[in-house]
Amino acid sequence: MSQGISEKKSKRNTRPFIIALVTIFIWFGIGGGLGPLFGKLSSVQKNNNSSFLPKGAEATKAADAIKGFADKDTFNFPTLVLFEGKATPETFAAINAHMKTVSGLTLSNTTAKISDYLAPGKEITVFPAQDGTALLANIPLDGNSIAKTLPNDKPVLPAIITALRADIKPIAEANGFKHYVTGPGGLLGDLFGAFGTLESSLLLTTLGVVALILIVVYRSPVLWIIPLFAALMALSTAGGIVYLLAKKEIIDVDGQSQGILSVLVIGAATDYALLLIARYREELHLHENRFDAMRVAYKGIWEPILASGSTVSISLLILLFSKLTNTAGLGPIGAIGIVCAMITILTLLPALLLVFGRWIFWPRRPQFDGDDHVMSGPWSKIGNSIGRHPRRAWAITGVVLLALAFNSTTLKADGIGTVDTFTGSPESVVGQKQLLKHFPGGEGDPTQVVVSADKIAAVTAALKNAPGVSEIAPQLDGLPIPGQPMPQVKIVNNKAILNLTLDKAPDSVEAGNDIPEIRRLAHAADPTSLVGGTSAVYFDVRTANNHDNKTIIPIILLVITLILGLLLRSILSAALLLGTVVLSYFATLGVCAFVFNHVFKFAGGDNSFPLFAFIFLVALGIDYNIFLMTRVREESQKIGTRAGVIKGLTVTGAVITSAGIVLAATFAVLGLLPLVPLAEIGFAVAFGVLLDTIIVRSILVPALVHEIGPKIWWPSKLQHKQDA
Repeated sequence: MSQGISEKKSKRNTRPFIIALVTIFIWFGIGGGLGPLFGKLSSVQKNNNSSFLPKGAEATKAADAIKGFADKDTFNFPTLVLFEGKATPETFAAINAHMKTVSGLTLSNTTAKISDYLAPGKEITVFPAQDGTALLANIPLDGNSIAKTLPNDKPVLPAIITALRADIKPIAEANGFKHYVTGPGGLLGDLFGAFGTLESSLLLTTLGVVALILIVVYRSPVLWIIPLFAALMALSTAGGIVYLLAKKEIIDVDGQSQGILSVLVIGAATDYALLLIARYREELHLHENRFDAMRVAYKGIWEPILASGSTVSISLLILLFSKLTNTAGLGPIGAIGIVCAMITILTLLPALLLVFGRWIFWPRRPQFDGDDHVMSGPWSKIGNSIGRHPRRAWAITGVVLLALAFNSTTLKADGIGTVDTFTGSPESVVGQKQLLKHFPGGEGDPTQVVVSADKIAAVTAALKNAPGVSEIAPQLDGLPIPGQPMPQVKIVNNKAILNLTLDKAPDSVEAGNDIPEIRRLAHAADPTSLVGGTSAVYFDVRTANNHDNKTIIPIILLVITLILGLLLRSILSAALLLGTVVLSYFATLGVCAFVFNHVFKFAGGDNSFPLFAFIFLVALGIDYNIFLMTRVREESQKIGTRAGVIKGLTVTGAVITSAGIVLAATFAVLGLLPLVPLAEIGFAVAFGVLLDTIIVRSILVPALVHEIGPKIWWPSKLQHKQDA
């Protein structure tokens, strides 16, 4: 009899063990195929100006029209070299002669030369400042060519900037000049160079931080390897899929989206892993057979993980409605990452845990002792305290959050110029500031107005006194040559271009603020005119971001409400959870406003910051309430709502707090990058997640649920279940 039972037990254990092994082998095959592709992801990045053009905006239409004036499908992308010092005929001649040679510079140990990336029909020019204390060289790059990669798969623009700086230094110092490679090319070269650190240092730092936290959480020298390995498998899978889609030009990838993908997948996968492992360890105390323990644990966690992943991925996909190409591109990239994290943790991680057995928890190996150990400790005390004084708990936390949220009105998120995008002072930023002392801010990068050929005089007269305009000149059909007749105005399809030199930096908020009036005056003189150029692009980007904030955020709120309602089978609980997370979001913005304005002293915030902060804070922040409330609902069916919320908080307190710390730490790593937008997102998500984890999920939500009682489950039948 006992032998028969033993044989049945052996068969019952053998089948899931074999399934676990097969699952692991399948994942190794997936990793072997997609992992190497993840390493090539940077080679399909599109870090160029076109990725920031708003869909359907006037600046985009103008850019398309301006391409028709080039000899081929190209557009001029100026890189400026500022020589600061006494300009004499001798030094001018020396600098001018040297600048004619820079086109022959080779790039990054390849056969490629700068001349391969110059705009056709354009020449490198040097001209002096009126005050005689500076020279400015304009290197007109082809905006389309520099968006490609070098033969060694490295980005073109940073390589050009590096080569120029190394080459110009000796000639500048020999003639007594300080030198700066700046302008749009220099600024974006430094910007994309900073994105390059996302590929290695960001990922390694993120993994190091997560590994350290997992070691502290598990107090085990081996267990932490399992969830981290699963997270890496999720990242390599997601990265490989994104590479294949980007290679076929189905989606667009830039440096920012690749960096956020790494942080998002590692953080989300680790969070889901913590939830599964905690429930599995809890069940190991209650089941002698580890396969039985995993069945019960899996039954308790698959639904909240699926709901969490669906909430985040669907919220990210809604970014496809964005008018900005780079913002819309982040949507499917992030969604792919979250789905891969979710699938990996629900398949590979359970298989690994089952194959290794209980010893993987060493030295705190869970024994089959029936000990409900999670019901004791600090979270039990917190839960009981809230149970005794729920009204006091939610009132105090609610008032604090409302006070913080009120300060969100002081947040500066009306856009920042490229100069203010860096947290430090790279050469291009310093050079741009020095440039303004000697030349008009828009020198070398004019605002371009496409007009009808018969309206050139009328539009010129209308824009002569427009705000910010210091000079107007039509684009000529060739370069002026001393002693030769002046070239004619270039006419293409009965259209011409007027180049407006502004008195402000072309990528500044102030220059963008002049665009509406310039457009009004131009349209009055020529209704078919189109105003484009850098200043117009930045203005239209800010306008598009404002539109996205007003349209995408409400759609995401609706989607999250529907998912919560379906998960919890309750309208009231869904509305309550959503309200608390939104309150937490505005409280976080209030703290960000104070920190960004008075601690970090940032010049401002990018227009996309409120939307990205909302996506990551609300969609990810709701996770912790999902993890809590699914367990509360499970316990409420057994012991009633008020007792169930206290037990739910007690048993999930440690794991959800650990998950929050992991996610906060991964996003905080973004703050190590020298870029203000990513530093702001990193701080906002890190602080907001901790606020959600420690205050909202731990105090506010349990107190409100305890106060409301069984009615929180309205309209489901659970509202009639009385406390035991």
